[in-house]
Amino acid sequence: MSGVEEPREPTVLATEEVAQAGGSPGPTADTASHEGVPDPTPATEPGAAAAPAAARAEEPGAKGPNAEGTNAQGPGAGTPGGEEPAEVDPARLAEQLAVVQRERDEYLDALRRLQADFENYRKRVQRQQEDVILRAMERLVAAMLPALDAFELAEEHLVGDEAVSPGGLLQAVALLRDTLAKEGLERIGAVGDAFDPTAHEAVEHAPDGDGQGPVVEVVLRPGYRFQGRMVRPAMVKVRG
Repeated sequence: MSGVEEPREPTVLATEEVAQAGGSPGPTADTASHEGVPDPTPATEPGAAAAPAAARAEEPGAKGPNAEGTNAQGPGAGTPGGEEPAEVDPARLAEQLAVVQRERDEYLDALRRLQADFENYRKRVQRQQEDVILRAMERLVAAMLPALDAFELAEEHLVGDEAVSPGGLLQAVALLRDTLAKEGLERIGAVGDAFDPTAHEAVEHAPDGDGQGPVVEVVLRPGYRFQGRMVRPAMVKVRG
């Protein structure tokens, strides 16, 4: 029909012409339909991607590509703080060894002296304890001597009396005498012994014409020693 224009495709033809000419195509229908809608993908500024990588490199323990090579081959590798190992001075080492040995000898000497002092103290205390026990026993024996003298005096009187049988008394005296002797009691003072002023108490003195030294003529009361210690001297009559 005259007067009616036929439809044309300007957009497609224009796009193809631009493509053939090597230019950039203009906005298509699809592109035009999205104009005015914001892009959900945020824009990335230049250098923004390099910042996290630099931050990660600065974190403690982070290793860069050449970290192992730097630590293994750098100066002072294998030493704390990267310091070089100090050289050993033999003279200084020998001096320190001499000081230590001298201190050791001093401590050993002090220990030996302390041990010797303790041993002497232990022996002294033991002797003191034994002396205390001995003195206590000595006092007990000295208190029993008058009873022993009475038993012996009764024994002397009863032995010559035929009307009395001293069997039981003699057994008691013998038992008491033997028991004290086992504990260390020793009788001193016998007729004919040389006079000893440390063991005899002379209450009477008779002259002797033969010129011999003084001897015990009569024992008035026997004396006793207990474990070598004088408990009571013998009371005697001396001749000469």
